[in-house]
Amino acid sequence: MAGEADALSREAALLYRSGRLDAARDTYGRLLALDPHRPNDWLNYGLLLRRNGEPRAALAAYDAALEHGARAAEEIHLNRAVILVDDLADAEQARRALETALETRPGYVPALINLGNIHEDAGDRDAARKAYHEALNLAPDNALALMRLVEVTRFESPDDPLIESLRNATLRTERSPLDRADLGYALGRALDQCGDYDAAFAAYRTANEGSRALAPHGYDRSGAEAFVGRIIEQFGSEGDGAPGRGDPAPVFICGMFRSGSTLVERILSSHSELTAGGELPILPRIVREELQPYPDAVAGKDPGFFARLGERYRALLDDIGLDPAGLTDKRPDNFLHVGLIKRMFPGAKIVLTHRNPWDNCLSVYFAHLDPALTYGSSLDSCAHWYAQFARLAAHWKQAYPGDIHVADYDALVREPRAQIASLLEFLGLDWEEACLEPHAGTGSVRTASAWQVREPLYGRSSGRWRNYATHLDALFERFGHPDGS
Repeated sequence: MAGEADALSREAALLYRSGRLDAARDTYGRLLALDPHRPNDWLNYGLLLRRNGEPRAALAAYDAALEHGARAAEEIHLNRAVILVDDLADAEQARRALETALETRPGYVPALINLGNIHEDAGDRDAARKAYHEALNLAPDNALALMRLVEVTRFESPDDPLIESLRNATLRTERSPLDRADLGYALGRALDQCGDYDAAFAAYRTANEGSRALAPHGYDRSGAEAFVGRIIEQFGSEGDGAPGRGDPAPVFICGMFRSGSTLVERILSSHSELTAGGELPILPRIVREELQPYPDAVAGKDPGFFARLGERYRALLDDIGLDPAGLTDKRPDNFLHVGLIKRMFPGAKIVLTHRNPWDNCLSVYFAHLDPALTYGSSLDSCAHWYAQFARLAAHWKQAYPGDIHVADYDALVREPRAQIASLLEFLGLDWEEACLEPHAGTGSVRTASAWQVREPLYGRSSGRWRNYATHLDALFERFGHPDGS
Protein backbone atom coordinates (compact mmCIF):
# COMPACT_ATOMS: atom_id res chain seq x y z
CA MET A 1 0.00 0.00 0.00
CA ALA A 2 2.84 2.38 0.83
CA GLY A 3 4.22 2.22 -2.70
CA GLU A 4 0.82 2.94 -4.27
CA ALA A 5 0.21 5.81 -1.86
CA ASP A 6 3.60 7.34 -2.57
CA ALA A 7 2.90 7.15 -6.31
CA LEU A 8 -0.48 8.84 -5.87
CA SER A 9 1.16 11.54 -3.73
CA ARG A 10 3.68 12.32 -6.46
CA GLU A 11 0.94 12.32 -9.12
CA ALA A 12 -1.28 14.65 -7.07
CA ALA A 13 1.57 17.08 -6.43
CA LEU A 14 2.47 17.15 -10.12
CA LEU A 15 -1.15 17.81 -11.12
CA TYR A 16 -1.38 20.58 -8.54
CA ARG A 17 1.81 22.29 -9.73
CA SER A 18 0.60 22.13 -13.33
CA GLY A 19 -2.67 23.84 -12.41
CA ARG A 20 -4.92 20.84 -13.04
CA LEU A 21 -6.80 21.39 -9.82
CA ASP A 22 -9.80 19.13 -10.41
CA ALA A 23 -7.59 16.17 -11.33
CA ALA A 24 -5.31 16.88 -8.38
CA ARG A 25 -8.31 17.07 -6.06
CA ASP A 26 -9.54 13.66 -7.22
CA THR A 27 -6.07 12.14 -6.83
CA TYR A 28 -5.65 13.50 -3.31
CA GLY A 29 -9.08 12.12 -2.48
CA ARG A 30 -8.10 8.62 -3.63
CA LEU A 31 -4.74 8.85 -1.89
CA LEU A 32 -6.14 9.89 1.49
CA ALA A 33 -8.94 7.35 1.32
CA LEU A 34 -6.26 4.71 0.75
CA ASP A 35 -3.95 5.98 3.51
CA PRO A 36 -5.26 8.77 5.75
CA HIS A 37 -2.14 8.82 7.93
CA ARG A 38 -0.24 11.25 5.71
CA PRO A 39 -0.12 14.71 7.33
CA ASN A 40 1.89 16.40 4.57
CA ASP A 41 -0.60 15.27 1.94
CA TRP A 42 -3.49 16.50 4.08
CA LEU A 43 -1.72 19.86 4.27
CA ASN A 44 -1.20 20.03 0.51
CA TYR A 45 -4.79 18.93 -0.02
CA GLY A 46 -5.92 21.81 2.20
CA LEU A 47 -3.87 24.30 0.20
CA LEU A 48 -5.43 22.98 -3.01
CA LEU A 49 -8.98 23.09 -1.63
CA ARG A 50 -8.55 26.68 -0.50
CA ARG A 51 -7.20 27.65 -3.91
CA ASN A 52 -10.13 25.80 -5.48
CA GLY A 53 -12.64 27.89 -3.53
CA GLU A 54 -13.65 25.25 -0.97
CA PRO A 55 -12.84 26.91 2.37
CA ARG A 56 -14.73 24.56 4.68
CA ALA A 57 -13.24 21.47 3.02
CA ALA A 58 -9.81 23.10 3.32
CA LEU A 59 -10.33 23.60 7.05
CA ALA A 60 -11.25 19.93 7.42
CA ALA A 61 -8.07 18.93 5.56
CA TYR A 62 -5.95 21.14 7.83
CA ASP A 63 -7.61 19.60 10.88
CA ALA A 64 -6.72 16.13 9.55
CA ALA A 65 -3.11 17.25 9.02
CA LEU A 66 -2.94 18.38 12.65
CA GLU A 67 -4.63 15.21 13.86
CA HIS A 68 -2.03 13.08 12.10
CA GLY A 69 0.92 14.96 13.56
CA ALA A 70 1.94 17.45 10.87
CA ARG A 71 5.11 19.38 11.57
CA ALA A 72 5.11 23.17 11.87
CA ALA A 73 1.62 23.10 13.37
CA GLU A 74 1.79 26.87 13.89
CA GLU A 75 1.78 27.37 10.11
CA ILE A 76 -1.34 25.24 9.76
CA HIS A 77 -3.12 27.23 12.47
CA LEU A 78 -2.10 30.38 10.58
CA ASN A 79 -3.52 28.96 7.35
CA ARG A 80 -6.75 28.15 9.17
CA ALA A 81 -6.96 31.71 10.47
CA VAL A 82 -6.51 33.17 6.99
CA ILE A 83 -9.39 31.06 5.64
CA LEU A 84 -11.62 31.89 8.60
CA VAL A 85 -11.18 35.64 8.25
CA ASP A 86 -10.79 36.01 4.47
CA ASP A 87 -13.21 33.39 3.18
CA LEU A 88 -15.70 32.87 6.01
CA ALA A 89 -15.67 36.30 7.68
CA ASP A 90 -15.31 34.65 11.10
CA ALA A 91 -12.87 36.97 12.81
CA GLU A 92 -13.42 35.47 16.27
CA GLN A 93 -12.52 31.93 15.22
CA ALA A 94 -9.58 33.32 13.23
CA ARG A 95 -8.32 35.10 16.35
CA ARG A 96 -8.50 31.84 18.30
CA ALA A 97 -6.57 30.01 15.58
CA LEU A 98 -3.83 32.65 15.73
CA GLU A 99 -3.68 32.45 19.51
CA THR A 100 -3.29 28.67 19.17
CA ALA A 101 -0.46 29.23 16.69
CA LEU A 102 1.25 31.49 19.23
CA GLU A 103 0.75 28.95 21.99
CA THR A 104 2.33 26.34 19.71
CA ARG A 105 5.23 28.61 18.82
CA PRO A 106 5.57 31.70 21.02
CA GLY A 107 6.81 34.74 19.14
CA TYR A 108 5.66 33.44 15.75
CA VAL A 109 5.83 36.72 13.81
CA PRO A 110 3.38 35.93 10.95
CA ALA A 111 0.72 35.06 13.54
CA LEU A 112 1.36 38.29 15.44
CA ILE A 113 1.01 40.37 12.28
CA ASN A 114 -2.22 38.62 11.32
CA LEU A 115 -3.52 39.03 14.86
CA GLY A 116 -2.78 42.73 14.58
CA ASN A 117 -4.73 42.81 11.31
CA ILE A 118 -7.78 41.28 13.01
CA HIS A 119 -7.62 43.84 15.83
CA GLU A 120 -7.22 46.58 13.24
CA ASP A 121 -10.23 45.36 11.25
CA ALA A 122 -12.27 45.43 14.46
CA GLY A 123 -11.20 49.01 15.20
CA ASP A 124 -9.07 48.15 18.25
CA ARG A 125 -6.11 50.38 17.54
CA ASP A 126 -4.33 49.74 20.85
CA ALA A 127 -4.46 45.94 20.53
CA ALA A 128 -3.27 46.18 16.93
CA ARG A 129 -0.34 48.40 17.94
CA LYS A 130 0.61 45.96 20.69
CA ALA A 131 0.69 43.01 18.26
CA TYR A 132 2.68 44.92 15.64
CA HIS A 133 5.12 46.24 18.24
CA GLU A 134 5.75 42.73 19.49
CA ALA A 135 6.30 41.46 15.93
CA LEU A 136 8.72 44.30 15.21
CA ASN A 137 10.66 43.73 18.42
CA LEU A 138 11.09 40.09 17.43
CA ALA A 139 11.93 40.86 13.80
CA PRO A 140 13.31 44.43 13.52
CA ASP A 141 13.87 44.09 9.75
CA ASN A 142 10.30 42.97 9.01
CA ALA A 143 8.97 45.59 6.61
CA LEU A 144 5.38 44.42 6.91
CA ALA A 145 5.37 44.70 10.70
CA LEU A 146 6.79 48.23 10.48
CA MET A 147 4.31 49.22 7.79
CA ARG A 148 1.32 47.90 9.76
CA LEU A 149 2.50 49.67 12.92
CA VAL A 150 2.61 52.95 11.02
CA GLU A 151 -0.93 52.34 9.72
CA VAL A 152 -2.32 52.34 13.28
CA THR A 153 -0.26 55.32 14.47
CA ARG A 154 -1.28 58.97 14.32
CA PHE A 155 1.54 61.38 13.44
CA GLU A 156 1.95 65.09 14.09
CA SER A 157 5.64 65.72 13.30
CA PRO A 158 7.91 64.44 10.54
CA ASP A 159 10.57 64.12 13.27
CA ASP A 160 8.64 61.33 14.98
CA PRO A 161 11.08 58.47 15.79
CA LEU A 162 8.86 55.95 13.99
CA ILE A 163 9.04 58.05 10.81
CA GLU A 164 12.82 58.16 11.21
CA SER A 165 12.82 54.35 11.44
CA LEU A 166 10.80 54.25 8.23
CA ARG A 167 13.21 56.58 6.45
CA ASN A 168 16.16 54.45 7.48
CA ALA A 169 14.39 51.29 6.38
CA THR A 170 13.69 52.70 2.92
CA LEU A 171 17.40 53.42 2.42
CA ARG A 172 18.27 49.73 2.62
CA THR A 173 19.26 48.95 -0.98
CA GLU A 174 18.86 45.19 -0.56
CA ARG A 175 15.12 45.53 0.08
CA SER A 176 12.83 43.55 -2.21
CA PRO A 177 10.32 45.41 -4.43
CA LEU A 178 7.53 44.31 -2.06
CA ASP A 179 9.37 45.71 0.95
CA ARG A 180 10.05 48.96 -0.91
CA ALA A 181 6.36 49.24 -1.71
CA ASP A 182 5.27 48.44 1.86
CA LEU A 183 7.66 50.95 3.38
CA GLY A 184 7.08 53.65 0.78
CA TYR A 185 3.30 53.66 1.19
CA ALA A 186 3.68 53.72 4.97
CA LEU A 187 6.16 56.63 4.85
CA GLY A 188 3.95 58.56 2.45
CA ARG A 189 0.93 58.14 4.71
CA ALA A 190 2.87 59.27 7.79
CA LEU A 191 4.29 62.37 6.09
CA ASP A 192 0.89 63.23 4.63
CA GLN A 193 -0.55 63.27 8.14
CA CYS A 194 2.20 65.69 9.15
CA GLY A 195 1.47 68.01 6.23
CA ASP A 196 4.88 67.42 4.60
CA TYR A 197 3.27 66.92 1.20
CA ASP A 198 6.27 67.10 -1.14
CA ALA A 199 8.16 64.53 0.94
CA ALA A 200 5.01 62.40 1.12
CA PHE A 201 4.63 62.42 -2.66
CA ALA A 202 8.27 61.39 -3.08
CA ALA A 203 7.68 58.45 -0.73
CA TYR A 204 4.58 57.40 -2.64
CA ARG A 205 6.57 57.59 -5.87
CA THR A 206 9.09 55.14 -4.40
CA ALA A 207 6.26 52.88 -3.29
CA ASN A 208 4.73 52.80 -6.73
CA GLU A 209 8.09 52.02 -8.31
CA GLY A 210 8.21 48.96 -6.07
CA SER A 211 4.65 48.05 -7.01
CA ARG A 212 5.43 48.31 -10.74
CA ALA A 213 8.36 45.93 -10.28
CA LEU A 214 5.92 43.36 -8.87
CA ALA A 215 3.35 43.73 -11.66
CA PRO A 216 3.05 40.91 -14.21
CA HIS A 217 3.05 43.47 -17.05
CA GLY A 218 2.63 47.17 -17.66
CA TYR A 219 -0.66 49.00 -18.08
CA ASP A 220 -2.09 48.44 -21.58
CA ARG A 221 -4.11 51.48 -22.66
CA SER A 222 -5.41 50.07 -25.93
CA GLY A 223 -6.19 46.75 -24.23
CA ALA A 224 -8.18 48.52 -21.51
CA GLU A 225 -10.17 50.48 -24.08
CA ALA A 226 -10.90 47.37 -26.13
CA PHE A 227 -11.94 45.41 -23.03
CA VAL A 228 -14.44 48.03 -21.95
CA GLY A 229 -15.70 48.25 -25.53
CA ARG A 230 -16.37 44.49 -25.59
CA ILE A 231 -18.27 44.70 -22.29
CA ILE A 232 -20.48 47.44 -23.71
CA GLU A 233 -21.06 45.37 -26.84
CA GLN A 234 -21.98 42.18 -24.95
CA PHE A 235 -24.27 43.87 -22.42
CA GLY A 236 -26.16 46.22 -24.61
CA SER A 237 -29.55 46.86 -23.05
CA GLU A 238 -31.90 46.41 -20.12
CA GLY A 239 -33.80 43.75 -22.01
CA ASP A 240 -31.02 41.17 -21.67
CA GLY A 241 -32.21 39.70 -18.35
CA ALA A 242 -34.68 37.00 -17.44
CA PRO A 243 -37.99 38.86 -16.95
CA GLY A 244 -40.04 38.04 -13.90
CA ARG A 245 -37.33 36.46 -11.76
CA GLY A 246 -37.68 37.80 -8.25
CA ASP A 247 -34.94 35.83 -6.49
CA PRO A 248 -33.35 37.74 -3.60
CA ALA A 249 -30.10 39.46 -4.46
CA PRO A 250 -27.64 41.59 -2.55
CA VAL A 251 -27.28 45.31 -3.07
CA PHE A 252 -24.16 45.56 -5.24
CA ILE A 253 -21.86 48.50 -4.42
CA CYS A 254 -19.12 49.12 -6.97
CA GLY A 255 -17.03 51.79 -8.65
CA MET A 256 -13.44 52.94 -8.84
CA PHE A 257 -11.27 51.88 -5.94
CA ARG A 258 -11.02 54.69 -3.36
CA SER A 259 -14.27 56.29 -4.51
CA GLY A 260 -16.26 55.84 -1.29
CA SER A 261 -17.59 52.30 -1.56
CA THR A 262 -16.57 51.39 1.99
CA LEU A 263 -18.28 54.50 3.35
CA VAL A 264 -21.46 53.70 1.41
CA GLU A 265 -21.50 50.13 2.68
CA ARG A 266 -20.89 51.35 6.23
CA ILE A 267 -23.82 53.76 5.91
CA LEU A 268 -26.13 51.08 4.54
CA SER A 269 -25.10 48.45 7.08
CA SER A 270 -26.09 50.94 9.80
CA HIS A 271 -29.67 50.38 8.63
CA SER A 272 -31.61 47.72 10.52
CA GLU A 273 -32.59 45.90 7.31
CA LEU A 274 -29.12 45.56 5.77
CA THR A 275 -25.96 43.60 6.56
CA ALA A 276 -22.47 44.30 5.20
CA GLY A 277 -21.05 41.44 3.16
CA GLY A 278 -17.77 43.22 2.44
CA GLU A 279 -15.63 42.58 -0.63
CA LEU A 280 -17.01 39.21 -1.64
CA PRO A 281 -14.92 37.22 -4.14
CA ILE A 282 -17.91 35.33 -5.52
CA LEU A 283 -18.75 37.21 -8.70
CA PRO A 284 -15.12 37.38 -9.95
CA ARG A 285 -14.83 33.66 -9.24
CA ILE A 286 -17.91 32.90 -11.32
CA VAL A 287 -16.52 35.00 -14.15
CA ARG A 288 -13.14 33.26 -13.90
CA GLU A 289 -14.60 29.76 -13.87
CA GLU A 290 -17.70 30.06 -16.06
CA LEU A 291 -17.21 32.91 -18.51
CA GLN A 292 -13.77 32.79 -20.06
CA PRO A 293 -12.75 34.61 -22.13
CA TYR A 294 -14.71 37.44 -20.60
CA PRO A 295 -16.86 39.12 -21.80
CA ASP A 296 -16.89 37.30 -25.15
CA ALA A 297 -18.09 34.05 -23.53
CA VAL A 298 -21.40 35.76 -22.71
CA ALA A 299 -22.44 35.67 -26.37
CA GLY A 300 -25.24 33.24 -27.14
CA LYS A 301 -26.06 32.35 -23.53
CA ASP A 302 -29.78 32.06 -22.78
CA PRO A 303 -31.62 33.30 -19.65
CA GLY A 304 -31.47 29.81 -18.13
CA PHE A 305 -27.68 29.93 -18.14
CA PHE A 306 -27.66 33.17 -16.18
CA ALA A 307 -30.32 31.86 -13.81
CA ARG A 308 -27.98 28.95 -13.04
CA LEU A 309 -25.14 31.40 -12.37
CA GLY A 310 -27.43 33.22 -9.95
CA GLU A 311 -28.15 29.94 -8.17
CA ARG A 312 -24.42 29.26 -7.93
CA TYR A 313 -23.84 32.72 -6.49
CA ARG A 314 -26.43 32.05 -3.79
CA ALA A 315 -24.94 28.59 -3.09
CA LEU A 316 -21.49 30.12 -2.62
CA LEU A 317 -23.00 32.71 -0.29
CA ASP A 318 -24.61 29.91 1.68
CA ASP A 319 -21.21 28.19 1.98
CA ILE A 320 -19.95 31.16 3.97
CA GLY A 321 -23.15 31.54 5.96
CA LEU A 322 -24.63 34.61 4.23
CA ASP A 323 -28.18 35.25 3.03
CA PRO A 324 -28.52 37.36 -0.14
CA ALA A 325 -31.61 39.12 1.19
CA GLY A 326 -30.62 42.36 2.89
CA LEU A 327 -26.93 41.86 2.11
CA THR A 328 -24.44 44.22 0.49
CA ASP A 329 -21.75 42.95 -1.89
CA LYS A 330 -19.17 45.73 -1.93
CA ARG A 331 -16.48 44.86 -4.42
CA PRO A 332 -15.40 47.97 -6.35
CA ASP A 333 -14.27 46.20 -9.52
CA ASN A 334 -17.69 44.61 -9.95
CA PHE A 335 -18.48 47.75 -11.96
CA LEU A 336 -17.10 45.65 -14.83
CA HIS A 337 -19.89 43.14 -14.26
CA VAL A 338 -23.04 45.23 -13.83
CA GLY A 339 -24.51 43.76 -17.02
CA LEU A 340 -23.77 40.24 -15.79
CA ILE A 341 -25.33 41.01 -12.40
CA LYS A 342 -28.49 42.23 -14.14
CA ARG A 343 -28.71 39.01 -16.14
CA MET A 344 -28.16 36.84 -13.07
CA PHE A 345 -30.44 38.94 -10.85
CA PRO A 346 -32.75 41.09 -13.02
CA GLY A 347 -34.17 42.83 -9.95
CA ALA A 348 -30.79 43.68 -8.42
CA LYS A 349 -30.06 47.23 -7.32
CA ILE A 350 -26.63 48.68 -8.13
CA VAL A 351 -24.97 51.54 -6.26
CA LEU A 352 -22.19 53.08 -8.35
CA THR A 353 -19.80 55.13 -6.25
CA HIS A 354 -18.30 58.24 -7.83
CA ARG A 355 -15.61 60.69 -6.75
CA ASN A 356 -14.04 63.62 -8.54
CA PRO A 357 -11.17 62.38 -10.75
CA TRP A 358 -8.40 64.45 -9.14
CA ASP A 359 -8.99 63.14 -5.61
CA ASN A 360 -9.91 59.66 -6.80
CA CYS A 361 -6.81 59.13 -8.94
CA LEU A 362 -4.54 60.62 -6.28
CA SER A 363 -6.06 58.33 -3.67
CA VAL A 364 -5.55 55.27 -5.88
CA TYR A 365 -1.92 56.29 -6.40
CA PHE A 366 -1.51 56.55 -2.64
CA ALA A 367 -3.22 53.21 -1.92
CA HIS A 368 -1.41 49.91 -1.52
CA LEU A 369 -3.42 48.05 -4.16
CA ASP A 370 -2.63 44.68 -5.69
CA PRO A 371 0.25 45.22 -8.19
CA ALA A 372 -1.84 43.32 -10.76
CA LEU A 373 -4.00 46.48 -10.91
CA THR A 374 -1.33 47.98 -13.11
CA TYR A 375 -3.11 51.29 -13.70
CA GLY A 376 -2.66 52.25 -10.04
CA SER A 377 1.09 52.79 -10.02
CA SER A 378 1.16 55.96 -12.11
CA LEU A 379 -1.12 58.99 -12.19
CA ASP A 380 -1.21 58.96 -15.97
CA SER A 381 -2.42 55.36 -16.25
CA CYS A 382 -4.84 55.84 -13.38
CA ALA A 383 -6.35 58.82 -15.19
CA HIS A 384 -6.76 56.69 -18.31
CA TRP A 385 -8.48 53.89 -16.36
CA TYR A 386 -10.74 56.43 -14.62
CA ALA A 387 -11.86 57.57 -18.06
CA GLN A 388 -12.68 53.95 -18.96
CA PHE A 389 -14.66 53.60 -15.75
CA ALA A 390 -16.61 56.76 -16.57
CA ARG A 391 -17.30 55.45 -20.08
CA LEU A 392 -18.65 52.16 -18.75
CA ALA A 393 -20.61 53.80 -15.93
CA ALA A 394 -22.38 56.00 -18.47
CA HIS A 395 -23.34 52.88 -20.42
CA TRP A 396 -24.75 51.14 -17.33
CA LYS A 397 -26.81 54.19 -16.39
CA GLN A 398 -28.28 54.27 -19.88
CA ALA A 399 -28.90 50.50 -20.04
CA TYR A 400 -30.43 50.11 -16.56
CA PRO A 401 -31.73 53.56 -15.61
CA GLY A 402 -34.15 52.38 -12.93
CA ASP A 403 -31.70 50.14 -11.11
CA ILE A 404 -28.55 52.29 -10.93
CA HIS A 405 -27.94 54.88 -8.24
CA VAL A 406 -24.84 57.05 -8.26
CA ALA A 407 -23.48 57.76 -4.78
CA ASP A 408 -21.22 60.79 -5.15
CA TYR A 409 -18.59 60.87 -2.42
CA ASP A 410 -18.07 64.64 -2.50
CA ALA A 411 -21.80 65.35 -2.27
CA LEU A 412 -22.19 62.69 0.43
CA VAL A 413 -19.67 64.24 2.80
CA ARG A 414 -20.95 67.75 1.98
CA GLU A 415 -24.67 67.09 2.56
CA PRO A 416 -24.97 63.63 4.12
CA ARG A 417 -28.61 63.72 5.18
CA ALA A 418 -29.96 64.54 1.73
CA GLN A 419 -27.67 62.10 -0.06
CA ILE A 420 -28.36 59.23 2.34
CA ALA A 421 -32.09 59.85 2.13
CA SER A 422 -31.90 59.61 -1.66
CA LEU A 423 -29.91 56.37 -1.44
CA LEU A 424 -32.36 54.76 1.00
CA GLU A 425 -35.31 55.83 -1.14
CA PHE A 426 -33.67 54.17 -4.16
CA LEU A 427 -33.44 50.93 -2.16
CA GLY A 428 -37.01 51.20 -0.89
CA LEU A 429 -35.91 51.62 2.73
CA ASP A 430 -37.29 53.93 5.39
CA TRP A 431 -35.11 56.61 6.88
CA GLU A 432 -33.10 55.62 9.97
CA GLU A 433 -31.07 58.17 11.87
CA ALA A 434 -28.33 55.60 12.51
CA CYS A 435 -27.27 55.90 8.87
CA LEU A 436 -25.88 59.35 9.69
CA GLU A 437 -23.42 57.74 12.10
CA PRO A 438 -21.69 54.97 10.14
CA HIS A 439 -18.61 55.33 12.35
CA ALA A 440 -20.61 53.97 15.29
CA GLY A 441 -20.95 50.50 13.73
CA THR A 442 -19.10 47.58 15.27
CA GLY A 443 -18.46 45.34 12.26
CA SER A 444 -15.04 44.61 10.78
CA VAL A 445 -13.72 46.86 8.03
CA ARG A 446 -11.08 45.31 5.77
CA THR A 447 -10.11 48.00 3.27
CA ALA A 448 -7.55 50.77 2.90
CA SER A 449 -10.08 53.23 4.34
CA ALA A 450 -10.72 51.18 7.50
CA TRP A 451 -9.75 53.96 9.92
CA GLN A 452 -11.27 56.74 7.87
CA VAL A 453 -14.77 55.24 7.99
CA ARG A 454 -14.52 54.81 11.76
CA GLU A 455 -14.59 58.59 12.11
CA PRO A 456 -17.70 60.78 11.85
CA LEU A 457 -18.59 61.89 8.33
CA TYR A 458 -16.21 64.66 7.27
CA GLY A 459 -15.05 66.37 4.09
CA ARG A 460 -11.29 66.54 4.65
CA SER A 461 -10.58 64.10 1.82
CA SER A 462 -12.68 66.08 -0.64
CA GLY A 463 -10.33 68.51 -2.37
CA ARG A 464 -7.24 66.75 -1.07
CA TRP A 465 -5.65 67.19 -4.51
CA ARG A 466 -4.82 70.80 -3.59
CA ASN A 467 -2.07 69.60 -1.25
CA TYR A 468 -0.35 67.95 -4.21
CA ALA A 469 -1.23 70.32 -7.06
CA THR A 470 2.40 70.77 -8.15
CA HIS A 471 2.62 67.02 -8.89
CA LEU A 472 -0.66 66.52 -10.77
CA ASP A 473 0.04 67.65 -14.33
CA ALA A 474 -1.04 64.25 -15.69
CA LEU A 475 -4.47 64.69 -14.10
CA PHE A 476 -4.88 68.31 -15.15
CA GLU A 477 -3.99 67.42 -18.74
CA ARG A 478 -6.71 64.76 -18.93
CA PHE A 479 -9.48 66.27 -16.80
CA GLY A 480 -8.66 69.97 -16.80
CA HIS A 481 -8.03 71.98 -13.66
CA PRO A 482 -10.84 71.78 -11.09
CA ASP A 483 -10.48 75.48 -10.29
CA GLY A 484 -10.79 76.33 -13.98
CA SER A 485 -7.29 77.77 -14.20
